[in-house]
Amino acid sequence: MVSSGTSEMVVEAVGLTKVFRDFWMRTKARAVDHIDFHIEPGEIFGLLGPNGSGKSTTIKMILGLLNKTSGRLVVFGRDPSDVLIKKRIGFLPEESYLYRFLNARETLDYYGRLFNLDRSVRKRRTEELLEMVGLSKVAHRPIGEFSKGMTRRIGIAQALVNDPDFLILDEPTSGLDPIGTKQVKDLLLELKSRKKTILLSSHLLSDVQDVCDRMVMLYGGTIQASGTVDEMLKDSDHTVIETPRLKAETIAKLEAVIQDMEGVAIDRIREPRQRLEDVFMKMVQQAQEKKIATSGAAETGETASFLRQESEGGSLIDSLVAQKDSVPPAIVEEATGKTADDGEVRQQVLDTLSSEAEKPAVAKVKGPAPEAPKDVDSSLIEGLMSSDADKEPRDS
Repeated sequence: MVSSGTSEMVVEAVGLTKVFRDFWMRTKARAVDHIDFHIEPGEIFGLLGPNGSGKSTTIKMILGLLNKTSGRLVVFGRDPSDVLIKKRIGFLPEESYLYRFLNARETLDYYGRLFNLDRSVRKRRTEELLEMVGLSKVAHRPIGEFSKGMTRRIGIAQALVNDPDFLILDEPTSGLDPIGTKQVKDLLLELKSRKKTILLSSHLLSDVQDVCDRMVMLYGGTIQASGTVDEMLKDSDHTVIETPRLKAETIAKLEAVIQDMEGVAIDRIREPRQRLEDVFMKMVQQAQEKKIATSGAAETGETASFLRQESEGGSLIDSLVAQKDSVPPAIVEEATGKTADDGEVRQQVLDTLSSEAEKPAVAKVKGPAPEAPKDVDSSLIEGLMSSDADKEPRDS
């Protein structure tokens, strides 16, 4: 699959090859063999294949951890080894190697420091990410005491701490329960809505099917199949007709018509089935409504605000604009002479905030200023002041 060349790709690989050699430069393994693919901005791209197919090697070359043997590979238009692109990438490896003696807060703060984030930004993002992955109540525990699923959750949080433009996830749902798995998939779809680009490598094909736009399937270091999810899953050998429940005699008549018109018989008739994930999530919701206690990870919270907002400073204004119906019509008509749309209301909010900020902080007192009491003997005050001035300083 060759790049279309219509826009700058996040990742573009042409003839990408990686050969591992021994000490005498003899070929030990051809892990990746002349593969062509590209990842477009704002899409979720799936990298699939069995163990040893070259997925992890490809990811390491994209990250600049391995040098390619031959071919062309660029990330954000630059060589993968260029340090300028590192701050735009978030990475979750297949195995999370974290510092065992740091707790969850210290871990996220540490990775925030690596990206030179301000202290206030690190603190806010740390709390939001811990809430998002359901680890707020165990944030004080050392990482070494975490289960595999909990370690996976903190690994996902560290991959997002820099709010990356390009997120690379290698087996992100490994070790997660169905609740965490669904939350990760929902997060990926939300990041996609923010025009984030995601590379997802997973053995769980159902997860890839739910979220990916395009994918490639590797085997033996070469691409065996590629395309969109619909193209890959399309079954051109069968036709599916869905209707409400039919009577047996109706089905018999339909089969007779199909047999007469097409010369084929109905392969099978079955009732629709729910997805096991939906059934599981329904069970969990019912258990939570009954306040049943659990010793596992807490229920995951909302997506961190810095991952949901295009700009962290725009959330307050956006919330005020969303309440445009509460703006008195008289103010709108007096200012514009017509009914204001979202853009005009947004500008009015900005003007109001600016004018309020420019006003001097002077307390307003209604009515005339109070007069000094007339019955005070001014000579008494003058005498006290003069007596203090005439006093000689005492000897030390």
